[in-house]
Order: sequence, then structure tokens, then C-alpha cells
Amino acid sequence: MNSERFFLYKLRKNIFLLLLTAIAGLFLNVPDTSFAVDHGGCLTCHRYPGLVRLEKSGDFKALHIDEEKHLGSSHAKTDCRQCHPRTTSVPHTGVTGVSCTEKCHLEEKKKIDAVGSAYLIGFHKKEKFAITRIDDRSSCRVCHPLYPHSSSNKVRAFLNMHTGFLICESCHLKKEKYENLVYEWKDPEPFEFVGEPYGMHLKREKEPEKKGDIVSKMLKIFSSDKESPEGSKTEYFISRIAVFSSDGSAKRNLENTVDIEKAKGFMERAPGAADKAKELEYFHRDIERKGINAACNECHSANGILDFRKLGFNDKRTKDLEYMNIKSLVTKYDTFVIPNLFGH
Repeated sequence: MNSERFFLYKLRKNIFLLLLTAIAGLFLNVPDTSFAVDHGGCLTCHRYPGLVRLEKSGDFKALHIDEEKHLGSSHAKTDCRQCHPRTTSVPHTGVTGVSCTEKCHLEEKKKIDAVGSAYLIGFHKKEKFAITRIDDRSSCRVCHPLYPHSSSNKVRAFLNMHTGFLICESCHLKKEKYENLVYEWKDPEPFEFVGEPYGMHLKREKEPEKKGDIVSKMLKIFSSDKESPEGSKTEYFISRIAVFSSDGSAKRNLENTVDIEKAKGFMERAPGAADKAKELEYFHRDIERKGINAACNECHSANGILDFRKLGFNDKRTKDLEYMNIKSLVTKYDTFVIPNLFGH
């Protein structure tokens, strides 16, 4: 059997098994899964909280879609590409066209045309989560925005997703300069966000941290009620993974917090080219760039630098993080055409 015939054989077999599973679900009353609504595999990427795209204006667009909330919405049985017909490949940056009146909402087309596109704005708003501010003391943040990755259309949203999970040095530190590196949760920092902390997120009310009580959720969120002139106000705190240097008796956080004032002066002065290069070399003395392949595999592998079990993740979440199904998509393909097996 040649390779083409073998591929077709495997494709037919997989489609048959998928259809058989769906038919069995009807008779056995098995709850619906995302196979019924996510034919293009959109949630492979968009299910991750914190997935954002940095805009040229400096603002960002949240791209997270909470799977559970979406499956409970009125559009649960609608294939994504019925509304997003221009999305045919990955990456698909700049594809913003939404068409809801070609096959659906036909009676409402005149109304939508009359009032403009406002009817469609914010449809996924309640399904998104994104961080809008973190009150950290990092020197990096003087020059770099909250979501710093913008140069690569292919991977920037995935890289920016890490803002809620890691400090910059956890990935970009020149690790050869230090010994006995350990990765642990940093003390919680005040932060603000849009959307609701749901899905893989956890909101905890007025409780001290309990050992092993959170980490299977991937992101630590704490809250506390604080009195303000306007009355009681809820503050939220986030804990992220940081890199420490350990000498056996004590650990030192390697996050750069000592160059804040120098960095502010640098931003205000707009130095000449020669001075600028020299100062940037100073600020980045402990920092290195990372290619996406190296960055992914450094953490998301069985022998990666992060020991997910020691960080408190359960066995299932650890395996998910070590063998993320999104990793190959962003590391092995320049362009990935979304399959259309069901003719939608």
C-alpha cells in the first residue's frame, strides 16, 4: 500500500470512528463534546486563558474563548467558521471579518444594516479573560508593555499568554550565569483583569493559601475586600512562577527590580545610537532572546526546567503541560491549513 492510499485509509478510518462515537452518544445519552461544534479545532488554541494579540496602538485584543461557557451559549451548535468564514489557516492575524447574516439571522439583516455592526460587537465578551494590569516591581516593565511580544505574527499571542503564568526572567534569563536555579511561585501581586476568572482560573475569597489547593488550575488568583472611600472594594492578587538562585539555605529572586530608575531615565533621555546600544546592553546583561522552538521545549517537555509536580500540579495537568497539543502546531509549521472534513 503506497503512502497516499495509506493516508486515505487512515483518514476514512478516523472519520468512521468519529461518526461511530457520535452515534453511540445519541443512544447512550452521553453528554456532547467539543467534537460536535469545533470541527476546525479552533479551541485547540483559543481555549487558553490569557491568549492575547498586541495591537499597533499599544492596546491588545483578547482571543480566549472559554470552552465550557461557549458550549452553554446559544451558539453551542454553530461551527466557528459559519461566523468566521475568512479564517482558513493558522496563523490568521488580521482576519476580523464576521458574517452572521449569510446563513443565519437572515431576518435581522436589514436591522443590522440599518444600525451598523454594533449588533455583533462583543459577542464573545463574556467568554474572554485577559489581564489589564499587574503591579509588579520589574525593571523590564519600564520599557516593555504588559504583553511585550509583537514581532512574530505566528506566535505572539501564545507568547503573550505567558504573562499571567511567568515573570520575564523565568524564560529569558541567561541561565548559564547562575547555579542552583529553582522555579517556584512568587509572592502574589495586585492585578486587574477583564472578564471573569473561570475555566482554568480560580478565585478564592478571604482565605490564606492552602497547600496543594490551587495549582491544578494553572493560575493562582486571590482576592481580598478592602475598605475605600467608596466603600468595600475587592482587590485581586495573582501569583506567577519565578526563577530563584538557591545556596541551600536561602533563595534569591532573580527578577530585575534594581534598574527601575535607570530605565526611567533612559526612556526620558532618548540617547543617541551609540549610547543607546551600550545602555541596552547593560539592561539586558542577564537577558537573552529565545527562539520559539527552544522556548517551548525548555519548559513543555518531560525533562523541562519546570518540575510541574513540585510546583503542585496534579498528574493530569502535568501531562497536559509536558505534552501540550499546541506545541507542535507553533514549532513545526509556518502555516497550517485548517481541515474541513465536514464540509462547513
